[in-house]
Amino acid sequence: MGSRRKSREFALQMLFQAEMGKQSPEQVRRSFWEQREKVEDDARGFADDLFRVAIDRSGEIDELIQKHAEHWRLERMAAVDRNILRAAVAEFLSYPKTPRPIIINEALEIARKFSAPESVQFINGVLDSVGKAIGAPG
Repeated sequence: MGSRRKSREFALQMLFQAEMGKQSPEQVRRSFWEQREKVEDDARGFADDLFRVAIDRSGEIDELIQKHAEHWRLERMAAVDRNILRAAVAEFLSYPKTPRPIIINEALEIARKFSAPESVQFINGVLDSVGKAIGAPG
């Protein structure tokens, strides 16, 4: 597994920890990285950046997800799915040069690992719609 994929997984796990544990971003970062040894600086940096953007722009990100998740309220989504979406949309917003199909595919692979099988299609649809709404990268 590449370091980018691992970073995306770390970002998801930190977002999940922040939401479920009702912890501040600083508490999450501290406890999350204390439990992991030998993480490459690049992987940690990218994960921290995605987590930061997802937290700092949470209102905007949640609004985009809500708008494009037809017939689904954010609070009714599975917590893992909600946070996979948040991390991917954060990457759309903060890394516009990364091709959207790559971001979506990575989110789907992470969903296959951490979420229910039926979530993959849902996540794909929401991210595809959000990506189109944001417009062409660059």
